[in-house]
Amino acid sequence: MSAPLQQPPAGVGGDHVDFHDSVFTGPVVGKQHVHHHPPRPPASWPHQVGTLPAAAGFFQERGEAGRLRDALTVGGEAVLVGQGTAHGQVLAGMGGVGKTQLAADYARTLWQTGRLDVLVWITADTSTAVVTAYAQAAAELLGTDPADPVGAARAFLAWLEPKAQGVSCRWLIVLDDITDPADMRGWWPSASPHGRTLVTTRRQDAALTSHGRRMIPVGLFTRTESLAYLTAALDAQDRHEDTGQLLSLAEDLGHLPLALSQAAAYLIDTGLTVSTYRSLLADRTRTLADAAPEALPDDQSHPLDAAWSLSIDRANALRPVGLARPLLQIAAFLDPNGIPETVLTSRRVLDHLTAGTGTDPRPASVSAEQAQQALGALRRLSLVDRTTRDTGHSVVRIHQLIQHAVRDTLTTSQYDRTARTAADALLAVWPDIERDTALAQTLRSNTAALTRYAQRALYRPDAHGVLYRAGRSLGEAGQVTAARDYFQRFTDTATAYLSADHPDTLTVRGYLARWRGEAGEAAGAATAFTGLLVDLTRVLGPDHPDTLTVRSYLAQWRGKAGDAAGAAAAFAELLEDMTRVRHADDPDVHTVRSYLARWRGEAGDAAGAATAFAELLDDLVRVRHADDPAVLIARGHLAQWRAEAGDAAGAATATVELLDNLVRVLGPDHPDTLTAREHLALWRGEAGDPVGAVTALAELLDDMTRVLGPDHPHTLTARGNLALWRGTAGDPVGAATALAELLDDMRRILRPDHPDILIARGNLARWQAHAGDPADAATALTELLNDLVRILGPDHPNTLAARTNLADAQGRAGDAAGAATTLAELLDDLIRVRGRHHPSILATRSSLAHWRGEAGDAAGAAAAIAEVLEERRRVFGPDHLRTLIARNNLAYWQQVARKGDRAGG
Repeated sequence: MSAPLQQPPAGVGGDHVDFHDSVFTGPVVGKQHVHHHPPRPPASWPHQVGTLPAAAGFFQERGEAGRLRDALTVGGEAVLVGQGTAHGQVLAGMGGVGKTQLAADYARTLWQTGRLDVLVWITADTSTAVVTAYAQAAAELLGTDPADPVGAARAFLAWLEPKAQGVSCRWLIVLDDITDPADMRGWWPSASPHGRTLVTTRRQDAALTSHGRRMIPVGLFTRTESLAYLTAALDAQDRHEDTGQLLSLAEDLGHLPLALSQAAAYLIDTGLTVSTYRSLLADRTRTLADAAPEALPDDQSHPLDAAWSLSIDRANALRPVGLARPLLQIAAFLDPNGIPETVLTSRRVLDHLTAGTGTDPRPASVSAEQAQQALGALRRLSLVDRTTRDTGHSVVRIHQLIQHAVRDTLTTSQYDRTARTAADALLAVWPDIERDTALAQTLRSNTAALTRYAQRALYRPDAHGVLYRAGRSLGEAGQVTAARDYFQRFTDTATAYLSADHPDTLTVRGYLARWRGEAGEAAGAATAFTGLLVDLTRVLGPDHPDTLTVRSYLAQWRGKAGDAAGAAAAFAELLEDMTRVRHADDPDVHTVRSYLARWRGEAGDAAGAATAFAELLDDLVRVRHADDPAVLIARGHLAQWRAEAGDAAGAATATVELLDNLVRVLGPDHPDTLTAREHLALWRGEAGDPVGAVTALAELLDDMTRVLGPDHPHTLTARGNLALWRGTAGDPVGAATALAELLDDMRRILRPDHPDILIARGNLARWQAHAGDPADAATALTELLNDLVRILGPDHPNTLAARTNLADAQGRAGDAAGAATTLAELLDDLIRVRGRHHPSILATRSSLAHWRGEAGDAAGAAAAIAEVLEERRRVFGPDHLRTLIARNNLAYWQQVARKGDRAGG
């Protein structure tokens, strides 16, 4: 007698029951033969339906496992939980994070410890699979005839319903890998005080967490977990690797459990070192498939490169259909740790989505709202994550291996086109004024990622504009050394891809020269511009606009390196050539006239600079309108040089009028408006109102911090000016304290040899001396002076200024004679470098006279001050603050000299 037919078990591995199509598709035309199986006796408890996946090798106890136990356990009793606890838990996360293994470990632990009566494991990737598994459970537990699987499945769900009276069955149903929440419509087990449902899925739809189900996000391994896994897997094969290399490998793989297991298998199979394997991963010409083992470990069904293909297909099929995939392709070229959402919804991306490639259906036009919906579809499939940072802007995150897998699917033309689109999008959203420093850093990080993934595409057919913008952003944020190094790499790469004489390569060399100067290498910048000028003249000719522009930069950096007179002479020659090549009213000619006027002033002719700016302003007003930015800028320069020439009050009045126009034309928060406010405060202080300068600068600093951010270079400059005028207004201790705090912040942002750091050190020491600590100030200034000579040279203006402050500190520390000697030597050098009529000469002569008097020569001091007074009357006029100070000093030393004469007589 033959044994009755047994229902094959359902579960992992595809061992599903095949039923007649009529069960699911409707009646079949013609004669049907329905085979009824004799009822089988219900299985006794405990009973398991379906097969749990085999435990992964070197399974890691993770934080998610603890959260799962806590969620499904109350008072130490699993499954049999009290009222108010969630009915089910949903383990959700991207493919490869180990959701199935977490669920299997939890189920296996409960089963083996006797805390379950019934365990049902279902591979729930389709509705058919779910119904089939329920029917199998009904057949085994209830003796239901499986010939009607739908009816059997409903009978099983009904059996799970809690009964008023009956035996309590402690059950756990695991629905592994739900791929579409719609498949579960009508098939969710009911809530029960004795049973629970555990779900694993890549989906994050709201439908999964209805009816009391709660979601537990499953993330990546921690560093500790990654290291523990790799160490255990390799140690088991007598492979003992360096901990640092293993941690670096884990970082390369983004701490993804699936990737770590396949990497360990590859290392064991091939015998490669970890370092060599990392090089394989980093090779942009290799795909993820090249780094996959021949045989997958732990019964895994997909190699890493295919782990997300189904999720991408499903996301792309969600509304708006056809947009998720191409949007993910753009995201695959950007920073996995955070892509500004505005980049992925920018006009350039929308155009790319509309244009379309391949066979994916696309809308005729795509809106930003539709792009956001496509991002939502990707998030629902756990392919991306969206978060809002403290700064308020939203960013999209994506795992780096998903990015790699997506890029691997692109043809060469698709690859390059998508990369250029990503670059266009970054450039499109990059603000001209980086008020949000965190956003600027995020955009730079995305540009860096794009360059790593698609450097070639960014140089074909030319260097993309985003490469320039990222470097400028570094410099404008105060990271001038980083900007210099960035443009050095940019220059090297452009030379390799485009040739040394390509216009882009020559342009980048100009940026490199500029940021060398901004990083403190003024002489180096001048040298670099000299070399660039030779090449531009050879390639483009002496009268090409780029050649003339570089001559302008070269002249500027000669001046900044300390040769103001040389800069003025160079601009005078350039002006002749510019006027010959163009015409007198060309905007670039006006710009050169502005620079020429400035450097004449820097060379000591402040009055001549003011006159030149007045003439330039007349010509600008003649050919442009009064509100033209060039006119407004020229008005600001004119006011500045009027102040330098001795008319600070007139400069303040002119700046008030200019400020009204700037607010009206540019707005109150425009950088030029803020700069004008700063100048107005300075001129008020120079005109004799230091307290008013302090008040105005404090108000300005609040606005600069709000508009530009606390670390912006202009904000730091305003803090420095505020501290200086606090000291001038009678609070040297407050000035020193503020400068010490400023110096700490600048050191955090800038490198130690940055020119602004050196200036801040000098100002701090100066006010420390005024605050009653001259000895320490003299020591600090001596150290600073050595650095200035090394970095900027002995004749640089900042070096000469430090010598002035050192002399003052020496005198305040009690060495008046030493101070006088230092100033006498300085005066000779100032006359040699700047000329006898430079404004700094009078200031040094006045200080020298003071310390001669303090050293005991009151009569000599009075005579010297009398000569200074006459010069100040001639230069500044009789009522200027500096003239009045000289009169007061003269009276003082004359009185001291008379007292000395009487005492001697």
